[in-house]
Amino acid sequence: MDPLVELGVVDAGDVEMLPGEIAASLDRLERAVEQVSRSGSIPVVLGGDHTIALPDVTGVARHVGWGRVSVIHFDAHADTADTQFGSMHGHGTPMRRLIESGAARGDRFLQIGLRGYWPGPDVLAWMADQGMRSFEMTEIEARGLPACLTEAFAIATDDCDAVFLSVDIDVVDPGAAPGTGTPEPGGFSSRQLLDAVRRVTMELPVAGIDVVEVSPPYDHAEVTAYLANGVVLEALSGMAWRRRADSVAGTRRRADGPLLEGRGTSLD
Repeated sequence: MDPLVELGVVDAGDVEMLPGEIAASLDRLERAVEQVSRSGSIPVVLGGDHTIALPDVTGVARHVGWGRVSVIHFDAHADTADTQFGSMHGHGTPMRRLIESGAARGDRFLQIGLRGYWPGPDVLAWMADQGMRSFEMTEIEARGLPACLTEAFAIATDDCDAVFLSVDIDVVDPGAAPGTGTPEPGGFSSRQLLDAVRRVTMELPVAGIDVVEVSPPYDHAEVTAYLANGVVLEALSGMAWRRRADSVAGTRRRADGPLLEGRGTSLD
């Protein structure tokens, strides 16, 4: 299949982010994402750093329903700090702001690929209080990524209407994705991330996506940019496959519908 054709993919252009005006910039992005979502389309937002997850998920939630969108978050870091350099907004705080606002529920927030030496006990305690589920790399290695994804999917689809997929490219080991601002050794392989993203979009009702933290000045031979491009294409292909499968299933349901007694006519 060609997902660009089957999904009718269009480039909606750039949202102007005002230098030095974080709040105004985030508001602009939130309104743009909400507009795309309300049009019946699925916004795919290319960052930028992970600060933009706050307006991205919020914009989708304003259409789908407040607290009705679960989040599947691939990242090396939890991004649940209370403040960053004294600011409420930064690439280390968006997931906390989302949960505090109610746009996303803590107990429907799935973080996959976490590792490293942050956060500290106070932030971990806050995350536990919200009911967040984190799949750290040690657990993924012990249980296997497929099993962890299966558990995450079951939680994500329980009492929520849609899923937002947020991918920080630093979930991948810096040996395969050096072009990022906060590299963390010991991460996914490129293959693991591509397979996981495809499975998310094939199996779940995805209502929005962002791919963030690609930093070209830190890249080598554009390998990180190529990986991010692959993530988007795998996501689009998975959504196109799901749409086609749903269409076929709908056709079969109509064809196999109940019969009107004595008439032999199928009902929708």
